[in-house]
Amino acid sequence: MTEYARPPITASVVSHGQGKLVAGLLRDLALCPDVSAVVLTQNVPEDDIPCPESLRSRLRVIRNETPLGFAANHNQAFRFCESPMFAVLNPDIRLTGDPFLQLALALKMTGGGVIAPAVRNPDGGLEDSARYFPTLSRLLFKLVGLSDGRIATELIAQQDIDWAAGMFLLFPAETFREIGGFDEGFFLYYEDVDICTRLWRSGRRVILHPGVTVIHAAQRASRSNLRYMKWHVYSMVRYFIKHAWRLPR
Repeated sequence: MTEYARPPITASVVSHGQGKLVAGLLRDLALCPDVSAVVLTQNVPEDDIPCPESLRSRLRVIRNETPLGFAANHNQAFRFCESPMFAVLNPDIRLTGDPFLQLALALKMTGGGVIAPAVRNPDGGLEDSARYFPTLSRLLFKLVGLSDGRIATELIAQQDIDWAAGMFLLFPAETFREIGGFDEGFFLYYEDVDICTRLWRSGRRVILHPGVTVIHAAQRASRSNLRYMKWHVYSMVRYFIKHAWRLPR
């Protein structure tokens, strides 16, 4: 293989007291030879998270004194990225194999700004990780149950999409650096929508690779917790103020 065929990747994972979930993900990452470094951020106080011995030399742990949002945590992790690619993973992601080589090669071949795998829930159902840009009409259709905004991905190979959920994203590190990373003005929601919008507006593609799949057990906290709901609504309003009438064509 050429030198680029197996590009080293830095993976960023943030734990919010989710040590058991993160331990499972670390075991999966230990089996991925393309992952040259893992930056694990413990966003709240918790015990040390077990790490496989084979991954220990590649692991850097950050312990935040005060909790940070999604964007700030991953931007902080990116400061330690010395590899040509940077991956953002939710702590409740599990890998059924090594997804990184196929994603990295597809990203290189397409010249994309970010690529994401298809995401399935533990029962095998397809998650709504690939979506159209939110608009007022689409939000209305979602509210009345006419559409949930997802892009159908079952039978199509690699394809351009509007945006991919931040549960698993792989960026060229240079691209992530050039666009300034995630917007830290978003605390917990819409960071992924915003960065994909900015990528498209800068002329870079957002790509889904349904041939690569990962597992995600979604928490959906904003549907049952008032504080999360408020963050969700605030982020949505901030996104529309920032990008209204300026969405990529």
